[in-house]
Amino acid sequence: MKRLKVYQFVLVLLLFSGPILAEERKETTTLLIWGDSLSSAYGMAVEQGWVSLLQQKLGSNYRIINASVSGETSGGGKSRLSAALLNHKPDVIVLELGGNDGLRGIPPAATKKNLEAMIEMARKSSAKVLLLGIKIPPNYGINYIRRFESIYPELAQKHRVELAPFMLKGIAEDFSLMQNDGIHPTAKAQPIIVKNVLPALQRLLSK
Repeated sequence: MKRLKVYQFVLVLLLFSGPILAEERKETTTLLIWGDSLSSAYGMAVEQGWVSLLQQKLGSNYRIINASVSGETSGGGKSRLSAALLNHKPDVIVLELGGNDGLRGIPPAATKKNLEAMIEMARKSSAKVLLLGIKIPPNYGINYIRRFESIYPELAQKHRVELAPFMLKGIAEDFSLMQNDGIHPTAKAQPIIVKNVLPALQRLLSK
């Protein structure tokens, strides 16, 4: 009789704890940040960078892998991406590349081709894509700037991927939020980057 009561108690305990255990086993969503120095916390501690702040914002159900490389171009990113997809198997890729292409005067058509190839590679691996738009200084000439900046919305529309139009919105034009080189944002600017990126990322994650 005592054994029967113990058995009944254990059964009830399991029934009530089932949902809790299932919640604890909930799989995490893996995000791969694929960018350059704007995402690699250039000139500051890693913990101050926007990627680390985003991890804090999203919480433990999300795992962020920051594979950003300072100085990376779209061509370099494309050459490394296949191995990264195989190794990390991300659910989402946050693609932040092209800025260094613009600063080097690389033809926008080449940059667009490389970014498009990475979007297609990500799609083939079943990863969703968030594209982060970037702008370059005005001294590159209006024609070059127009062709460069049109890359991001055109790719987003063509491939139906989410786009954060300009990750440095509200930052690039404020000298107090930029480092002395005039290219990289300060630690103070990093939370603003998160705010610029988060709406598009949340739309993507909700799909």
